[in-house]
Amino acid sequence: MKIYVNQLGYLPDSSKVAVFAMPQEAASAGSVLSDNAQLYKTDGTCVFEKAPVAFGPDTASGDYIRHLDFSECTEPGTYYIKWNNETSYPFTVGDGLYGNLNVLLARALYFQRCGMELTEPYAGKFARKACHTAPSVLWNEYQKNLAGELSESEMKRFDIRGGWHDAGDYGRYTTAAACALAHILYAYRFFPDAFKQSLNIPESGNGIPDILNECRYELDWMLQMQAEDGSVYHKHTTKNHAGFVMPCEDADRLFLFPPSSMAAASFVATMALASRIYRRYDAVFADRALAAAKKSYAWLEAHPEFLFERIPDCHTGEYGDFSDKDERMWAAMELFRCTGDTAYLEKARTYFDEHPNPVYYGWADISGFAGWALLEDELMKAPVSAETAPLSTKEQSFRTAYKELLQKEANRLLGIIEESGYGVALGSKEYPWGSNLTVLNRAMLLGTTYLLEKNPAYYTGVVRQMDYLLGVNATDYSYVTGVGFHAFCNPHNRITVADGIEETIPGYVSGGANGHPGDELAKKLIAPGTPPMKCFADRWECYSLNEITIYWNSPAIFAASFLDSVKPVTDK
Repeated sequence: MKIYVNQLGYLPDSSKVAVFAMPQEAASAGSVLSDNAQLYKTDGTCVFEKAPVAFGPDTASGDYIRHLDFSECTEPGTYYIKWNNETSYPFTVGDGLYGNLNVLLARALYFQRCGMELTEPYAGKFARKACHTAPSVLWNEYQKNLAGELSESEMKRFDIRGGWHDAGDYGRYTTAAACALAHILYAYRFFPDAFKQSLNIPESGNGIPDILNECRYELDWMLQMQAEDGSVYHKHTTKNHAGFVMPCEDADRLFLFPPSSMAAASFVATMALASRIYRRYDAVFADRALAAAKKSYAWLEAHPEFLFERIPDCHTGEYGDFSDKDERMWAAMELFRCTGDTAYLEKARTYFDEHPNPVYYGWADISGFAGWALLEDELMKAPVSAETAPLSTKEQSFRTAYKELLQKEANRLLGIIEESGYGVALGSKEYPWGSNLTVLNRAMLLGTTYLLEKNPAYYTGVVRQMDYLLGVNATDYSYVTGVGFHAFCNPHNRITVADGIEETIPGYVSGGANGHPGDELAKKLIAPGTPPMKCFADRWECYSLNEITIYWNSPAIFAASFLDSVKPVTDK
């Protein structure tokens, strides 16, 4: 038997549920178990005894589950749980836990910075040299050079630097960057009080919140990805992924790959959003971002077709798609929020009506971001500020339709949570590559709907998703490096493999369990028929299980910000 707890800890006023798991065959054999479990302080004081409640078999894990609800424990301190000679990891009850987690999650993005030296005052033992500073060339011109149609000297050079390495590799991708930035910038928009701590980055102390300083590093790179005609290059990578070397040792040629309509639309939306948020700190940058957004939107309007070119001879991330309507909807909505021009709103409504369920927040479907823009004034804790155009009563039907969709989806997720012994919003067949992204996206949706509806079940749903991420799962891992007594520590990340440092950079989120392991080592380690929640290995070689990405950290930042700054309403 195993006792699973949130290894970060629990907020005093939130739901607290420990999971007791044993193999189903052991439960069927009628194991003799004592009636009560005990909650202890670390000084040995027993706070209370309580009988765990049987949940029954859990399909996703193959376990037989019991729950211990100890929500009544609100006194700050460090505790552990005992039952039948099994003891949980120690855990904390207290305020500020998710604020501290937020710092780690955001600082992990600093360690993803490309194109600059990370120096000891900010990076500590993880300091490293600058990387990827050589000029880039256009992929299509390179192909002409190979065919003898263009000489080396005739190829244009582009001095593009900066941004975040996307994942465990060193590529940079426009649509992925836009997704991560949307999670974080809207987290700041909705929960500004969650971002008051210093991140100890080079820009700290400049009068701008550090989370915006960190995002600015990525935004500045994105601006360089805009071509002269307003189109936006899809990605900025080498031809192949680098080996497991430090980024400064990756000397392969960098390419700008052809523009795509998804990249342009995501760029428009991100720049429009940034123009609103940064205006109070840097009006010049805000004007530049908005002008860039409008320029690329004009390019989109001139190219209404879906545009994306697959590159068969390139083996870095593709980030392909089959539709750009979700990106276009988000772009139009963000420009409406900036300008108040109802033509943008009408365009967004057209795309909304064509989308079967526009409530997603992942890079492949970002339709939910349009909802955040549409409902921004209702989701913000303070009234809409002067730099955002308010919605008129004419748009009320649009808002109502979007809120109804969110509530419907949130209620569907509550049903999935109810059926899970671990309280996770994943069905037993919903453990893909990067399953933790799905968990965190659903946490964001539940949190968003809570802000609108104040249903305590939605709040508790967010809590349970973060419980799952931080240890209440059948692997026994906290899926955030450096957080918890049994945190994963071997991410598929070239830097942490190559740096020769035993300790792992803290704050990275793992992709998590994958019911269909996709790399060779994972296929060898995980036996066929393994329940999907247990399809995980903390091995750096297992990229289909244990990679990290900027857009797995970013929804965790949103969820942590929500829990750090929003208090649950009491159930009536």
